Amino acid sequence: MANTIQARKRARQAEVRRERNVSQKSKLRTFVKNVEKLVDAKKVEDASDMLTKAIPVIDSSVSKGLIHKNKAARTKSRLNKRVKALVKK
Repeated sequence: MANTIQARKRARQAEVRRERNVSQKSKLRTFVKNVEKLVDAKKVEDASDMLTKAIPVIDSSVSKGLIHKNKAARTKSRLNKRVKALVKK
């Protein structure tokens, strides 16, 4: 346990930030998972709509420092690739 007042405050702040980060990461994963489920179910229109909703969530995760910008780009690219493959079929 922290001994000084300032160390106790930092521990409190860290806990609050951890809870916020966990919540935001969960939201991110949920949006990505929803797109993947619709792609697996071969629902083209729904998957496309959900992708347009997921992209801003992914981008906001980068600005909040939850994920690296390259990971966001990779995730968006892979999701877009899967949705476009459905459209071509």
